[in-house]
Amino acid sequence: MGNILLEALNVRVIGSGEKILVLAHGIGTDQSAWQRIVPLFQPYYRIILYDLVCAGSVNPDYFDFRRYTTLDAYVDDLLNILDALGVDRCAYVGHSISAMIGILASIRRPELFSKLILIGASPRFLNDKDYHGGFEQGEIEKVFSAMEANYEAWVHGFAPLAVGADVPTAVREFSRTLFNMRPDISLFVSRTVFNSDLRGVFGLVRVPCCVVQTAKDVSVPASVAEYLKTHLGGRTTIEILKTEGHLPHLSAPALLAQVLRRALSH
Repeated sequence: MGNILLEALNVRVIGSGEKILVLAHGIGTDQSAWQRIVPLFQPYYRIILYDLVCAGSVNPDYFDFRRYTTLDAYVDDLLNILDALGVDRCAYVGHSISAMIGILASIRRPELFSKLILIGASPRFLNDKDYHGGFEQGEIEKVFSAMEANYEAWVHGFAPLAVGADVPTAVREFSRTLFNMRPDISLFVSRTVFNSDLRGVFGLVRVPCCVVQTAKDVSVPASVAEYLKTHLGGRTTIEILKTEGHLPHLSAPALLAQVLRRALSH
């Protein structure tokens, strides 16, 4: 099981440090999203990289539409990877959906994680009575309709919005990995994420967390970072990056690396 999973999800272990650092990407990207971050940490950590099963770099035959209906199956994959590699303790950096995957994994196996660094994290994207997630149901449905009607046109519109900052290379890179995804898988996973609500489990987190948020993110309002700080059960700090967008590892890697160093040293 372990070896098949490691191969299927393109698991790589690089670097020469003693401490282990897991870098987990979000939807619409793959592990290449970390390419500007990895060289800065490679001398000091053993870095584990892998692709989510929905990534375009993974054989789509591995994506089971019945299994990946909730984030729990993604949590299984992460924990199975760590077990197959014999990891007993690691620091974890998760972007977007992978921030939530890390939170759920840490609730199941708190002893595995020394720290969670959560980039562009949101427990719920939909607004609720006393909660501002950033989106109304009707807005989300329009996004799904656009994805279904013309995936290519949707990518061309969405990629610059998500990147936020005026960094054409980041827009190109994000567009490339979005196009690599099979459109039906991309839509299915987007529905899973946008319909999920993890607010109820935050109090169960015991691992220290660092929430990393850009000054302006089209996907995650600033109030969500405050919500995480208030409701996560572990000791939680917030770092606001002086840049825009949902993908700072693509658009502002040097800035993000400074924050990651600081968070990992505490």
